[in-house]
Amino acid sequence: MNARVTLPASVQKAFVVFTLVFSVSVCSQLTVLVRLKDGQVTEELLEADSEKDIITVEFKQTDGTLITFLTDFKRRVKIFHALVLGEPEKGQSQYQALCFISHLNHGELIPSEAMAKLRQKNSHLVRSAEERRGVEQFTMNAVLNMSRSWHLSTHIHNVCGDARDLVYTRQQDVKHWLDKGVEGSIFEVFPQGVNVSGLQSCSSTTDPWQPCSCTYRLNLEWFPCQLKYCRGQGSNPYKCGIKSCSKGYRFDFYTHHKHLCLWDEDT
Repeated sequence: MNARVTLPASVQKAFVVFTLVFSVSVCSQLTVLVRLKDGQVTEELLEADSEKDIITVEFKQTDGTLITFLTDFKRRVKIFHALVLGEPEKGQSQYQALCFISHLNHGELIPSEAMAKLRQKNSHLVRSAEERRGVEQFTMNAVLNMSRSWHLSTHIHNVCGDARDLVYTRQQDVKHWLDKGVEGSIFEVFPQGVNVSGLQSCSSTTDPWQPCSCTYRLNLEWFPCQLKYCRGQGSNPYKCGIKSCSKGYRFDFYTHHKHLCLWDEDT
């Protein structure tokens, strides 16, 4: 649903901080200063490629975790990647990579073509989202075979290559993709017969080598979710900017042992 804004022509430019430049554009890059949930400010990089029909959002959290969110509009797939820095005092390696794959719903972001044409005014200002969309919970009870992931999206291998066997999805998404004709050999329930929602949480498990249900949370604090329309002197509204949103995500997934989920200890 598009937000419609009617402004006098003389003041429209003063109120629209993100404008759409209607020129031929295939790739673009936009850097936005964003205030995180904890009050800190981060630099968010947004890239759009209208030819490949993708949008990428990348930023670093306060704890140093690098978050990448890629939307593949052609295949209707969204990819979340988290590169979590390890804690040597807890016996962790240098970093741990997680990847979560899900079906992309219509209307979650603006089209890649519109994003590629987006230009920012006052780039030094710190942005906060106009709309907060709450938290979406995912029970990730299946995994992808990375060597065959191109059947689903060619971008999964590039974004999730360092996650190895930690590339998760949901059985309901698997069913959706199978119904669309995606090759079924790339999916596997992991592990066989385990109910992720019935496992003991890693945060309450005392044995560091016991299998458990891990939880990872991330927030996209600012992304372009809708186009805005203005009315000029003519009768037809025209695209004049974007509406920004924030959204939280919670991922619950099986892990071989608590040692791979140490960030969940204090939650």
